[in-house]
Amino acid sequence: MANKYDNDFKLNTVKLVLEEGRVASQVARDLGISEKTLYGWIARYKDDPNNPFVGSGNLKPEAKAARDLERENRELREENEILKKRCASSARTGSKVPVHL
Repeated sequence: MANKYDNDFKLNTVKLVLEEGRVASQVARDLGISEKTLYGWIARYKDDPNNPFVGSGNLKPEAKAARDLERENRELREENEILKKRCASSARTGSKVPVHL
């Protein structure tokens, strides 16, 4: 089973190599992680230093905003369908449904 490391651990580990100039292979050995894993973290950090470690429930801000808008859109469509059904039902029975605008 793969180990899971939190974003702070990954970020601090990458900074040991990039900012403090420590040798990646030695940092990996000291922390008990594979060099391949560490080099992957370094590559992701270099690609996007602001949001390097997404996944496992963590999204980039743009992806989170898009997901939130999609959810809101879906909820509004569902509410709209409920209101349409309610209006159609009240039209058949002759009752008046108050509409607040």
